[in-house]
This record gives sequence, C-alpha cells and structure tokens, in this order.
Amino acid sequence: MRKEWALDTISTARKIVEMLEEHKAENIILMDISDQVDFTDYFIICTGTSERMIGAIADVVVREMRSEHQIHARTQGIAEGGWLLIDFSDIIVHIFSQEKRDYYSLEDLYHEAKVLLRLE
Repeated sequence: MRKEWALDTISTARKIVEMLEEHKAENIILMDISDQVDFTDYFIICTGTSERMIGAIADVVVREMRSEHQIHARTQGIAEGGWLLIDFSDIIVHIFSQEKRDYYSLEDLYHEAKVLLRLE
C-alpha cells in the first residue's frame, strides 16, 4: 500500500470513530491489524447498548460516509443478532452488543494488533 493511501485511510478511520462517539457508541477501539491479516488494515470495534442503537449507529455511519465522503460500504449481520459489520474495504467497523462483544472477543483474538485509539 502506498503511503498517501495509508494516510487517507487513517483519516477516514478517525472520522468514523468521531461519528461513533457522536452517536453514543461505547468502548470504541481503533486497531491497526494490517500485520495480522491481508483483507483489511483497520478494525474499529464498539458497543451499542440495544439492538435499536446498534442498527441506528450502523445506518448513520453508512449514510454519512456515502453522502459526505462518497465512500460506500457493505454491511453484514443484523442488529437483532447483536453484531453488525460495516466493510469499507481498508476499514472494517464492528458494532456489537456487550454480550456478543464478550463472546467473540476480537480484541483478544487480535491481541498483537496495535491499538491506535481507545475511548471508554
């Protein structure tokens, strides 16, 4: 990956983190996992306090990134299942219920990743 793209990607990741924080997502973590996997560079992991909140947070992030930054995403999962994934290619956002976040424990799975930001 060329350096200028990496700078754009981290700026985009930080914008997403700001959106998550504005919309009351909790325990937000931005991780650089580029040394662990080849399918993305960054994970953003956060928690929503209800199914409705998980869905609303995902909708806002997808809509704002598309309308304000012309960045499109694919989503997977359903809020009722406690885990929504938003795939921006170089950035993957995981929005969990607390129960599913504890169960899947991505932070532990990718414990060697560099944590760039943690908002609790």
